[in-house]
Amino acid sequence: MAKESMKAREVKRAKTVAKYAEKRKALKEAGDFEGLQKLPKNASPVRMHNRCKLTGRPKGYMRHFGISRVMFREMANKGLIPGVRKASW
Repeated sequence: MAKESMKAREVKRAKTVAKYAEKRKALKEAGDFEGLQKLPKNASPVRMHNRCKLTGRPKGYMRHFGISRVMFREMANKGLIPGVRKASW
């Protein structure tokens, strides 16, 4: 389980990215790279980190499902993910 402070930091980054998205796009199209440098560092979407929606785990993230590999395995074993059968794990 991820720390609550780490999850909160990611939420804050997501809000900052959304806030400056239009401004970043306009500055990029204009070629104003000095203006881009003056924006906050966390305004860049590259600084976002994928985390499991259920546990907040940053590693082993499966983008298609939005969860970590550990939660995927647990949910598949319980039959909560349709179309997935246990093979040999």
